Amino acid sequence: MNSDAVDEMLVGFLDAQRRRALEILAGLDDKQLLTPALPSGWTPLGLIEHLGHAERHWFQQVALGAADPLPWPEDPEDGGGPLSTTRTPELVFAFYEDQIARANAVLASTPLSTPPQGRHSGDPTREAPDLRVIVVHMIEETARHLGHLDAARELIDGRTGLGQDDL
Repeated sequence: MNSDAVDEMLVGFLDAQRRRALEILAGLDDKQLLTPALPSGWTPLGLIEHLGHAERHWFQQVALGAADPLPWPEDPEDGGGPLSTTRTPELVFAFYEDQIARANAVLASTPLSTPPQGRHSGDPTREAPDLRVIVVHMIEETARHLGHLDAARELIDGRTGLGQDDL
């Protein structure tokens, strides 16, 4: 398999993970989306907002060196807890889908071998050498949170097996 085919496969895996996140939460009402399912206090909607911020951070701030403004005022106190949100489901889902579209525009116009223009603000030993590593990181980040969303959905209404793998 050549490098282009591998890159296409990686982007396809990321798209599949993103789609599953939305499928797992489909059909939940506002109360279910905003109610913590576990003692740590995170909410399903808060986790989707977190994934939107991760897309924005890695594909705009790190890959491009700058990010477009958020659709709401930045407030370090915002959210009220770990991975929770005070925003409406409509706003959060629109934010996540917009960040996916922006990330996909970067992926469509930039070879995955391209070094990032910005830096990750965390541990400098975790800097991504190229866009390919960012894609792999976002596959892992999104997949990890899909497990959280699966468990939350089962606790909310007993449903399991949503957002199944289409491979």
